[in-house]
Amino acid sequence: MSVPEVHLILSIGLIEKDRNGDALWVWCYPSVTAELREILLRKCPLHQERPPPHSFLYGQHNRVWFYIAANQVEEVPVLDKITHFCVVLTAKDFNPEKYAALSRILSRIYMKQGSPVPMMESYLSVLTKGACSNEENGTFLCRDYDQRRAFLSSSVKEVVSQFGMETIILYTALMLKKRIVVFHPKLEALQEFTRALPAFVWHRQDWSIVHPYVHLIQVETITLQNCTGYVAGFTDPDVSNRLDLYDVYVNLAERNITVSQNAKEALALGKLHKDIGQMIVQLAEDPETSDNQIIKDINGKTREILSTLSSFAESSKEGEKPSINVELLRQKKFAPVTEQFLFQLAAAEQMLQT
Repeated sequence: MSVPEVHLILSIGLIEKDRNGDALWVWCYPSVTAELREILLRKCPLHQERPPPHSFLYGQHNRVWFYIAANQVEEVPVLDKITHFCVVLTAKDFNPEKYAALSRILSRIYMKQGSPVPMMESYLSVLTKGACSNEENGTFLCRDYDQRRAFLSSSVKEVVSQFGMETIILYTALMLKKRIVVFHPKLEALQEFTRALPAFVWHRQDWSIVHPYVHLIQVETITLQNCTGYVAGFTDPDVSNRLDLYDVYVNLAERNITVSQNAKEALALGKLHKDIGQMIVQLAEDPETSDNQIIKDINGKTREILSTLSSFAESSKEGEKPSINVELLRQKKFAPVTEQFLFQLAAAEQMLQT
C-alpha cells in the first residue's frame, strides 16, 4: 500500500438524532472546520421527519470529499437514547464505493459497541495500514477500490439514452470547462448522473469538477463560483432561476437541456459537433458496445481534435504543453463556429499563447 493512497482519508465524524428529533454533531477525529461541520450537518438526512433506514450520500466542498452513511437504530440497548446516526467520512479522493464499504463496517461497529472509540481504532488502521478487519464485520482493504474503477462505475450510455443528440451540448460544455447545473428532486439520480459526465472528457480524468449535492446557500454557491468549470447537482428547483450559476442547465427529471443566453455563442454547434454527436449516439445505441468502449471511442475523437490543435503550435520544450499560434489557426480558415470552438478549447487546455 503506497503512502499517498493510505493518507487520502482525512477524518471520521458522528451525527446522531435523539428521541427529541434533534440531529447533533457529537464526535469527530481528528477535526473538521466549523464551516465544513455546518455543511455536513445540512447534508445529512437526519433532519427529515422520517429518515430512510439506510442511505449513503456523497459530495464535496472546497476539494474535500465527504461521504455520509445514515443508519436507523432499532432495539439496540447501547444506543437507546437515539433513533438514527450517521457515520461521516472526509477524504481527498473521489471513490464512493470505497467509502460506502468502509462506512458500512464502521456503522456496524458503532451499532454493536455504542462508542466511537472502536470506530476510531478501525479508522486509524485504515489510515496507517490501508486496511481494517475483525471477525464480525469482515475485512476492508483500500487496494480493493481502484480509483479508475470509481471513474468508470457510472454509465455514459445511460446519459446518452436520456438526451440523445443533445448529449453533444454536454460534451462541448465539458470540453470548454463551462458551468453545468443539474436538477433532480432525487439525490440518488443526481449522484449517478453527475459522476458520469467527466468520463466524456476522459483525457483529463478530473472528477474534482463534480459537486453532486449543493444547497442554494451562500457559503456553498460562492465556493462553487470560485471553480473554473463544474458539474453541480441540486435538488432545489429554484436553481433554474440562478443564471449566475450556470452556462448549461440540465433538468434531469424532465430530460431537457437549456443553454443560458450568455453562453449561446460560446456553445454554438457546427458540423464538427454534429458529427461527434452522431458518433456518440450510434455507439450508445449499439447493444454490443460497452460503456468502456464508448468512453474509449469518444476519447479517441477528443485526441484527434487536440492533435489538430497541436498542429498549430509553436515548438515547445519537452514536458511543456504546446502553445497555439493564433495566426496559424486563423489561416486554416475553418468554419467560424469550428474556429471559435478550437480557440476556446485551446484556452481551456491552457494552450493559448499569452
